[in-house]
Amino acid sequence: MRVTLAEDSTLLREGLARLLVEEGHDVVAAVGDGDALLEAVAADQPDIVVADVRMPPTHTDEGLRAALEIRRRWPSVRVLVLSQYVEKKYATELMTGDVEGVGYLLKDRVAQVADFLDALERVGAGGAAFDPEVVRQLLARTTRADPLAKLTPREREVLEHMAQGYTNASIAEALFVSQSAVEKHVNAVFDKLGLSHTSGYSRRVLAVLRFLS
Repeated sequence: MRVTLAEDSTLLREGLARLLVEEGHDVVAAVGDGDALLEAVAADQPDIVVADVRMPPTHTDEGLRAALEIRRRWPSVRVLVLSQYVEKKYATELMTGDVEGVGYLLKDRVAQVADFLDALERVGAGGAAFDPEVVRQLLARTTRADPLAKLTPREREVLEHMAQGYTNASIAEALFVSQSAVEKHVNAVFDKLGLSHTSGYSRRVLAVLRFLS
């Protein structure tokens, strides 16, 4: 894939660039702030952008705002956002749009090279990849809304994996159950949350977003 990086830490930016090149990807640009990211994408649109949430000059949400602008202006460009902490506001804002080709990972996950590359591939292929810890904290925040109370412990566990962007086959492998069992749990989650068969939307992520509105 053709990748554009945006990270203000020179050490991390160069480390990511080297890792991606070693894995056979083409790093078309590596920049250190949100404005430079938008300029780089405008000049040469990549397949995917990997961007830090907090970058100069204010180190608040420059990276996220740039990522959302990229999604608006160049919808075919995938976006994988990195954050030092679980920023619930930012994660929710990113997840409440079109979630195809979108990811949100904690920077600690980058140290787990296989996990990072797996998320990159999933987002690059048009899927979703949300950090397990992000999903857990967002779900925990919404327990007061009560729909989660309708789910069995196994259905809730399946929901967490769904929200991270995993396929039914991957969930079955992770939970040591059959794929048909996972499919039954997934359908039960959709039914209990009232998610209809609406084309053009990922019901897997909508299942989480139901608690965030």
